Amino acid sequence: MARHAQSKQVRVHQSRALRRALGLTLLSTIVPGAGLLWTRLRAFGIVLVATCLGLLGYLGMRVYRHGLVGSALSLGLSTQALRIVLVAVIAGAAVWILAILLTAISARPRPASRDDRLATTLMAIICSLAVAAPSAWGARTVALQRDVVTTIFGHDAPGSSGTGAVPQVGEDDPWVNIRRVNVLLVGSDAGTDRVGVRPDSMMVASINTRTGDTVLIGVPRNLENAPIPATNPLHTVFPDGYNCGDQCLINGVWTLAHDRPDLFPGDPNPGLTTTRDVVGAVVGLPINHTVVIDLSGFSALVNAMGGVTINVKERVCIGCKALSDGTIVGTTGYIEPGVQHLDGYHALWYARSRAESDDFSRMRRQRCVVGALLDQVSPATMLRRYPALAEVLKDHVAIDISQQQLPAWVPLIERVQQDGTLRSLPLTNKVIDVIDPDYDKIRALVANAISDNPTPVSTSSSTPSTPSDSGSTSPGSSSSSTSNDELTTLAAAC
Repeated sequence: MARHAQSKQVRVHQSRALRRALGLTLLSTIVPGAGLLWTRLRAFGIVLVATCLGLLGYLGMRVYRHGLVGSALSLGLSTQALRIVLVAVIAGAAVWILAILLTAISARPRPASRDDRLATTLMAIICSLAVAAPSAWGARTVALQRDVVTTIFGHDAPGSSGTGAVPQVGEDDPWVNIRRVNVLLVGSDAGTDRVGVRPDSMMVASINTRTGDTVLIGVPRNLENAPIPATNPLHTVFPDGYNCGDQCLINGVWTLAHDRPDLFPGDPNPGLTTTRDVVGAVVGLPINHTVVIDLSGFSALVNAMGGVTINVKERVCIGCKALSDGTIVGTTGYIEPGVQHLDGYHALWYARSRAESDDFSRMRRQRCVVGALLDQVSPATMLRRYPALAEVLKDHVAIDISQQQLPAWVPLIERVQQDGTLRSLPLTNKVIDVIDPDYDKIRALVANAISDNPTPVSTSSSTPSTPSDSGSTSPGSSSSSTSNDELTTLAAAC
């Protein structure tokens, strides 16, 4: 009887010791090394816990000083910081897993039965996998982000210097001496089925660096007589502007410059350079930077972001094309009016379709799509879908901001998202004449739009005109009834 009681007491003790070992192993999984504080490796556990608490304190201080978004941007746009984080993630995961294994071994019951060894070993393996899996994902994401920054933002990117908007990196406010920065957004129709590049859409985002207020200026792709500034080599060929009728539209200057590399020695992308210079001359603003995305990339970008919600204000045909006699062919469906959540394919058609409307209706829709993407992007969505998003950015987006300038853009992006307003200036046929443009008037409209107290745009004095390139408007098209061609917030326009 006494022997039986003693045996039972031993089993109870062994069971408690096993539960203690499993609990300490789990504790080291939750807090690196915490389980070691109750083992003979207590000193090692103290070092790990102190290191972990110190790191959390440092991160907390950075988030407190710079905010969560600012801290994430500062980290994500620095290749040096990303390299350090990558090494830290890999090394930290290895030490963490080592702490789990040491906890399981040192906390194991003494003496340990075969079942005890099996239980603690399985627990250590499961806990190690729980650390290894997210650590591997984190390391892959950090490496991918570093690859994205290196690929998209070159060290000496063309167009990133000499434009009068070089921020003072490292200062409390890098933009203190720069009142405004202007970024040209180009939607390129480059593709395997196309020869050369003809920008499908052109917008200038003019950002007030003090307030974050931003004006999106839509430039019609069918503007004629586009001025070519004297500083651009193509000016020697077209000193009076690109003025050969409706065959010489502003979206053709890219190919025009690309076909004359002899005029642009040492310039790797004369088409983009000339498009930037010409658009700057049209709107009367220096274009400081450019962002180019091809059309297939736009569709993939929207898909990678999980789609985009649009308040569709007019029926838009899908797959459609207008023939020279006005006949509409190829229609495979429609995007109906109302609030719609569009995938990449449908968002692209919503932004590009013009067979049953016109270029100006399409310009309005493009600004609304850009505004919706900016408004709906969230850190949680970006993180969850980042691998797919990163591949799209690497393959389809080109930005001429150098890596050295990226830290200066962190506070400006925050200012735009948190404090600024987003306004839209539509240079449509309700406002200007695209066949015989009054460029002084266009520049005056832009100057008014970016001023601190802009006045409403008048649309009554303009004569609408549309060259043959701009597409047809079918009877019953709702583009005119749904247009908003006044300077207004993007939310009100869309």
